[in-house]
Amino acid sequence: MRKYLITLIPVVLLGWQQRPAPERGDKLSSSSSTAIEEELQPTASQFRAEALVTRILSNYHYRKTKLTDSLSSVVYDKYLGDIDHNRMYFLASDVAQFEKYRHSFDDFLTKGELQVPYDIYNLFRQRYKERSGYIQKLLSEPKPFDFSKDETLNTDREKVEWAKSNEELNDIWRKYIKSEALDLKLSGKADSAVVTTLRDRYKNRDRGLERIRSEQVFQMYMNAFAESLDPHTSYMSPTSADRFKQDMSLSLEGIGALLREEDNYIKIVDVIPGGPAFKGKQLKKEDRITGVAQGDDGKIVDIVGWFVDDAVKLIKGPKGTVVRLQVMPASALPNTPPKEIRLVREKVKLEEQGAKKEVVSIKQNDKEYKIGVIDIPAFYRDFEGAQQREKEFSSTTRDVQKLIEELKTEKVDGIVIDLRNNGGGSLTEAISLTGLFINKGPVVQVKESMGEIEVQADTDPSVLYNGPLAVIVNRFSASASEIFAAAIQDYKRGLIVGEQTYGKGTVQTLIDLNQWMPKESEQLGQVKMTVAKFYRINGSSTQLRGVMPDVELPTAFKLNEYGEGSQTSALPWDQIASTRFEVTNNISDKLVANVREKYNQRLRSDDELKKLSDDLATFRKAREEKTVSLQESKRKKEREEAEKKRAALNQLGESEVDPDAEESTTAQAETKKKDVYVNETGRILADLIAISKEPSLAGTKKK
Repeated sequence: MRKYLITLIPVVLLGWQQRPAPERGDKLSSSSSTAIEEELQPTASQFRAEALVTRILSNYHYRKTKLTDSLSSVVYDKYLGDIDHNRMYFLASDVAQFEKYRHSFDDFLTKGELQVPYDIYNLFRQRYKERSGYIQKLLSEPKPFDFSKDETLNTDREKVEWAKSNEELNDIWRKYIKSEALDLKLSGKADSAVVTTLRDRYKNRDRGLERIRSEQVFQMYMNAFAESLDPHTSYMSPTSADRFKQDMSLSLEGIGALLREEDNYIKIVDVIPGGPAFKGKQLKKEDRITGVAQGDDGKIVDIVGWFVDDAVKLIKGPKGTVVRLQVMPASALPNTPPKEIRLVREKVKLEEQGAKKEVVSIKQNDKEYKIGVIDIPAFYRDFEGAQQREKEFSSTTRDVQKLIEELKTEKVDGIVIDLRNNGGGSLTEAISLTGLFINKGPVVQVKESMGEIEVQADTDPSVLYNGPLAVIVNRFSASASEIFAAAIQDYKRGLIVGEQTYGKGTVQTLIDLNQWMPKESEQLGQVKMTVAKFYRINGSSTQLRGVMPDVELPTAFKLNEYGEGSQTSALPWDQIASTRFEVTNNISDKLVANVREKYNQRLRSDDELKKLSDDLATFRKAREEKTVSLQESKRKKEREEAEKKRAALNQLGESEVDPDAEESTTAQAETKKKDVYVNETGRILADLIAISKEPSLAGTKKK
């Protein structure tokens, strides 16, 4: 695939010539007299970059979408949404002005017109300064908030009507600031400290806006186009491209988490296996960090509205030092207060990313079963070590192979592969790991943008383990995890248990724009572009739908709340022809039906499972409520109720380890023993073992 891209992309650029910057058109007008000191304007290098990005994405993205009025409308909505996501700055009259350009963005991209996108952003900067002036005026009042007044705030503003006047916007912001103030007050801050914190917070946001340069605006505009094609395609400015190259090395020290800015918050993109955050199980994807403190006694610094670079500088620190974070969990209800976590900074220990095992005892059907559980946090592989033929290079398959041998020595009755929160990694490892459980055969199909299909297979005829097998997955099992789980399911080699997986079935490549240009004094950035899709060996894509478990366990999330299905521009699910493969005799439809019925019986009768299912149903419903009270007495009750409901998540098997526990390994082991998901998967596997011994119930031929 890489060879295909390298040989093809230059062809489309052979006829490319530098386009002159178009003349400036009519400027967007404003009814306000507030002036911007310096308007941002596109640079000559950005016109060159825009031409390259447009040609590459138009011709070689997997989707091959034509630049039409229909696409223009999508780009327009995306760009406007990225600038003012919560509709708290632009007025309805501003948006009415923008509407005349709704079907012009395809022409802008074709002709190299950048002025209108910049004019839109410059008007946003003006509206921002107007709102900032109001906020500082509000916070300078002797008593800015009346917490006894019965008011409410709608926290979901993504699709509300645009405000028609400055007065209406001021009232929206008054309620928004009042809500933030009430959160701080209920967290124990004195009234004077509340105001000081908010003043500092918004002054910091002002400084952030002042630091925005033409490069960031251009990146935002190019990404409105790129992400309209699919959510994994993006443009990175030269600065962002440099940071992308450093991300892996930066993530290997500090707390072991990748961060990004989103909606004024610093959000967790990923938790690196082997790091402090991973081992403590205190941070998860989509969590938001609102404050940072140094050491056990340091003062919490509010980082709402910060740039990610500045936040990283505060969170990182010397190995062995303590950092405390204020965190809003991804699962938080609107009234959930932030929690504080304590982490000891250290470098990520690569060996701790490795697969690990334990044996759990399951009593089922009046019999004791020994179930081996292998936890795989990522599909890792030391490609350099493998190329140099090192005997002990790091490999998921190599490590799991050793663990299986140990479990066989311990005479376990069955094995569970735990892929929860495994975001993927090496495709090579997903294929070779599948090979430990099947005879040689295809594992995944890859379809490239030109329609060529490649079947990637396990070529080793040996089978390391042919006993009872279950694979546990959740909404955050993605990519390589989905390929492994899908293959196990398609070969009827084992049961898939848990939640519908993420649904990322696409392949990206990275393109440096400067390599296709004559040497320039300025860098042009990079494009990450989707070029292929993964398909199961039965022909069904893992894209969008992911892998559906044979036995679904209770979930905290609504369908498509997280995962590929939550992305509006996600590539669709489709099918290609099935490849030839020979299924095993381990699983039959009748066996799955009987195992599922046993589970459903427990779901109706087992107190622990019933409570889990009921609590999570209540929690899902509570998350649909987007209105919060601004009256102190009511808000306090709402927060207390929110905390009770969120407690249900601790039963999911992802409960938090005591941050003060001295022996983190022991604490994690204790958490695993309490893991409802692992225990129930063990019971499901025990049912499979028992039913398999009865051919009439299993629907399989006796071996």
